[in-house]
Amino acid sequence: MSDPNVGLPPRYLRTAEAARFLSLSPRTLEKHRIYGTGPAYRKIGARVVYSVADLNAWADLGTKTSTSDPGIGTVLPAKRHAPIPYAGKERR
Repeated sequence: MSDPNVGLPPRYLRTAEAARFLSLSPRTLEKHRIYGTGPAYRKIGARVVYSVADLNAWADLGTKTSTSDPGIGTVLPAKRHAPIPYAGKERR
């Protein structure tokens, strides 16, 4: 089946709209931005926007066909997964 949006300019959603699109809370998307575990986003001035294509690509990482299927990727939870360096120096 062909994509009905072919030829149209990319559609961008603000955080609340993107969260609704993914059935998440806006706060969860904010946490994903902080921890770097979420979909790609863009900053336009002070606004954060997500392209629908990026949201779909991120959600598709979690595609599975069964509980034993390793899938193509993993959608990580919105939490810290590795230490974040502090300006290239260790914290005291």
